[in-house]
Amino acid sequence: MQRASPHSPDSPAQPVLFIPHGAGPCFFMEWNPPGIWDGMADFLKGIADTLPSRPRAILMVSGHWLADDFRITAGERPELIYDYHGFPDHTYRLDYPAPGSPLLAERVETLLSAAGLASQRDPARGFDHGMFIPLKLMFPEAAIPVVQLSLRHDLDPAAHLAAGEALEALRHEGVLIVGSGMSFHNMRGYGDPAFTAPSEAFDAWLTEAVEAAPAQRQAALRDWARAPHAHQCHPPGQEEHLIPLMVAAGAAGQGRGRKVYSQQVLETRLSAFRFG
Repeated sequence: MQRASPHSPDSPAQPVLFIPHGAGPCFFMEWNPPGIWDGMADFLKGIADTLPSRPRAILMVSGHWLADDFRITAGERPELIYDYHGFPDHTYRLDYPAPGSPLLAERVETLLSAAGLASQRDPARGFDHGMFIPLKLMFPEAAIPVVQLSLRHDLDPAAHLAAGEALEALRHEGVLIVGSGMSFHNMRGYGDPAFTAPSEAFDAWLTEAVEAAPAQRQAALRDWARAPHAHQCHPPGQEEHLIPLMVAAGAAGQGRGRKVYSQQVLETRLSAFRFG
């Protein structure tokens, strides 16, 4: 990846996204009833047209990779990791041959280290489905270099906000930063009407937090576990699908956030957010 020139009126910064990536390979198989995931798929397919320019590269923060410290894919051609189970055979043959970017991986490590956050590059790690499933819809040509960043096992919201803050500069270098997770993720809750009202209440709180002024936003997200029904929507120790939002919000800097997609799916409210 070539380094982009510093931010200028002629090269607007990329926004930051927090997107839902659905349930396993849900967009590439039949469901009963049909159409459950169509709205989310349409949202993901439309993202590219909303960007100020084509990204030079993508930094994807997936809820499906946890490590002791921040890890960064550093291979030239990472393989796909089919880390879902019990789906039709054809979903294990899905392809997304996007190149990696060792240069971007090095840049990410440098920025995190400068912020005092331990990290290391992993040349052997592949791309998990939190990356390739949504990107197959967002950028189906698979031509943009992609690097994945892990979460830390501790799932500390403050540390992940700090990681995002350290990486904000990438936006001015043409890199699209994407947090890939789910705004509601309790496997027992999907399809259960008892979780509809709690998911709606949590989503309302989350939207207010994201759309607040940056200082208030960061403070609210650090304490997300105090939100209404927080642990019904993200059980303790299993909040890995929410934490990519912290990295995204940190990378937003002084940019304001807003909800850009929201839908009730499987009796629960799911949303996406954009910063900048």
